[in-house]
Formats: sequence, structure tokens, C-alpha cells
Amino acid sequence: MGNALPYVGMVISQFAQAGNLIVSKEALIDGMSTYTLAFYSSVISSFILLPSSFLLYRTTPLPLCCDFFWSCFLIGVLGFLMKITAMAGTLYASPSLCSAILNLIPGFTFVLAVLFRMEILDFRSFSSLAKTIGTVVSILGALVATFYQGPSLLSTLSSPNLSVHFLLNQSSNWVPGGIISGICAMGASVLIMTQAFVLRKYPVELIIMFCYGCFLALLSATASLVMDEEYSTWRLNSKSRLLAVIYSGLFGNVTQLTLCAWVVRKRGPLFAASFHPLGIVIATILGVIFLQDNFYLGRYQYFFFELSYCVESTETK
Repeated sequence: MGNALPYVGMVISQFAQAGNLIVSKEALIDGMSTYTLAFYSSVISSFILLPSSFLLYRTTPLPLCCDFFWSCFLIGVLGFLMKITAMAGTLYASPSLCSAILNLIPGFTFVLAVLFRMEILDFRSFSSLAKTIGTVVSILGALVATFYQGPSLLSTLSSPNLSVHFLLNQSSNWVPGGIISGICAMGASVLIMTQAFVLRKYPVELIIMFCYGCFLALLSATASLVMDEEYSTWRLNSKSRLLAVIYSGLFGNVTQLTLCAWVVRKRGPLFAASFHPLGIVIATILGVIFLQDNFYLGRYQYFFFELSYCVESTETK
């Protein structure tokens, strides 16, 4: 049971991430700012994590030192950049595409893990060979998912037109959305690696996530006051905004980030990153159901590439 918990935790985390993409897109379409959404969700998560941290670590000496707070501040800055780029990518493109591009995270994390010697690269080993091939496949697959749309598999049920669509030839925002999501994937990989180093020294996930939420709320509020021209973006005057704030705070921050931090400490950064390909399956299904997204051939092909990498990485870890 103990060995299975990291797997269960990462699956739950991917469900939380996919749902967060759906509700965030609805709130952003409704006129809410990415900064205010990040601020409200961070405040909610901080209020939840504060008492939880005291209850869980009441007998543990707290690492209240400058080095600890600087480490949490660095995680907060990286998380702020990742969250803002993720929401911006969702605003331009669909949740299924954003989730597909975020599947670059395992490849980027593997490269960083090798550079920082947290993973040993030995081409005579099946594990290293599988992860290297998977990294190349994930990068090529992300490019396919961004620039090649393909025919809609849902519309072909009612129409025989199987014309191929390349997004570069269309007046679509999916290409900038894919590029922004790619930047988010790189930032998420750096964040996972930073968490691994910090958690190795300070194994107190909830306290780190609480500090992360506080710094993220501070950065988001500052950015909103500077960047947002209208104060109406702060209003929670619609169901979509209120739902996004509550869901993002409870599941997008508390559940997803805390579970990821715990799995990173237990099994390492690459194990946690390897589950991100599952997000495309969940996000695609939810996008089709709740946002009436089309399911294109490019997403379908990319799904099998990335799912194979997920299986290989977790089995060889």
C-alpha cells in the first residue's frame, strides 16, 4: 500500500490540474484577471494550509531561518511565473492543448535531473535509454500538438470531410497559446527540481506550500495593481469566477501542489513529472464534455506517444 500511494497521489493530482484548467478558462473568459485569480486561490490555500501545518508538525522543530524563507520565496517566484503562463496559455488555447504542451515537463525534468546529477545517464541501461527516447518523443509530440491540428474526429461522424488543418495556416490563437504553455512547462520543470532540492533539506511539505501560497498571493496582488487597468477584475460577481477561485484554491493549490511536493520528496522529481501525460487524457475528456472542444487527430496521435512515455518512465524508475 505504501508503494502504491505515490501513484494514487499523482493520478489525483492530474485530475485536479485538468479540472483547474477547465474552471480557470471559464473565469478568464468571463473577464477575470490571471493575477486576481492567482491571488484569491493562493489566499484560500494559505488559510487551509496554516492550521494543517501546525497540526501535522506540532512536534517537529520548524526550520525558521533565512535560508528556508529564501528557498520558499524562490519557489513562490517560480510558481507565480508558472501559474501566470499556464493561465495565459489556457486563455489563448483549449485546456486539452495546454495539457498536451505541459507534457513537455517530464522531458525537461529529465534533462535537468541529468545536468544536476539526480539521474544517471547510461545508454547501456534500458531505463536511461527509455527516458532519453521518451524525452525526444515528448518534444516532437508537443510540436505536433501545437502546429498540427488534423481533422476533427468528432465532426467526421457527421461529415465526410477529412481535410487536414495546420494551425499556422489558420487565424487561430493556438500557436501562441502552445508557445506560452511550452514556457510554462520549462518553468514547471525548474520548479519541480527546486522543490526536490528544498525538500531534501527541509522535509516539511505543508509548511513550504503555505509559504509558497503567501509569496504567490503577494506577487499576484502586486502584479495585478501594476498590470490590470480595471478594478472590476477583482470582483467575484459571477458563478464562474467564484467557482474558479474556490476550486483553484482547494484543488489547484492545496491538493495538486501538496501531493506533488510529497511525491517529489518520496520518489524524486522525475517520477512526479512522468505522470503529466495523463493530464492530456483527463483534460481532453473534460474539455469535450464541458467546453464542447473538438477532439483532433493531432491530439489523438500525441496522446499515444506521451502515454507510452509515461508508462516507460514509471516502470523504469
